[in-house]
Amino acid sequence: MLNFCSLYSGSTGNCLLVSSEDTNILIDAGVSQKKILEALESINIDINSINGILVTHEHSDHILSIGGLSKKYNIPVYVNKETLAAMPCQAEKIADDNKKIFKVESDFEIGSLKIHPFSIPHDAANPCGFNVYKDNKKISIATDIGHIENSLLDELKKSSFIMLESNYDPEILRLCHYPYKLKQRISGEKGHLSNSSAGKTISSLIPEGLDKVMLGHLSKENNFPELAYKTVTEEIEQKGFSEKNININVASRVRPSKIINIT
Repeated sequence: MLNFCSLYSGSTGNCLLVSSEDTNILIDAGVSQKKILEALESINIDINSINGILVTHEHSDHILSIGGLSKKYNIPVYVNKETLAAMPCQAEKIADDNKKIFKVESDFEIGSLKIHPFSIPHDAANPCGFNVYKDNKKISIATDIGHIENSLLDELKKSSFIMLESNYDPEILRLCHYPYKLKQRISGEKGHLSNSSAGKTISSLIPEGLDKVMLGHLSKENNFPELAYKTVTEEIEQKGFSEKNININVASRVRPSKIINIT
């Protein structure tokens, strides 16, 4: 059994929960400790039952509370060495024994979960997504993606569930108040994934076994949930699929999602 819950997901902060019967892991902790504790409590998860925190990359909306949570609750932090070096203020709070260094593309285990970190195209030191395996089931976490390349698609194949970035709408981004350089960063090869690109990616993965997806990391300024859902749905319909083929949810920036069960 695998369960997934997005505690918070968006440009303002990210924290995800993956659990089995006996193992609970957080992926990122980019909001306050208070918010994370409240979210966990709301789904009946004790912070003391968290077996580890995985780090995708060092941007503040992903690491804000990692050091504090690790220090206060003695939680191991799983991170690659380049990302650890790029987050010194958080790293200094983490006890040496709780610094669990992994290599991207090399598997490791936490409790009953097998983890496979894979590279993603984003403007960070060594950013990664994660595949999580349990009992022949696979889920994937893939946000902060500038573009979809074949190697990334290969990592996502055979996943029953994917948390996939659907960050922005290109027209809203074009017209927003952001400076030109920031707009270029967001839409660039190492920035974020648009709604339409998310839809195309999902369409290509439905034949590979994907039947549940949560759209995540939506921009507060350049997207909104209804638009992300509508755009993705239109993309999959253009490829001959429908909502009967896949269950689509959209993660909230401000509250936990429903719990997705992969059996």
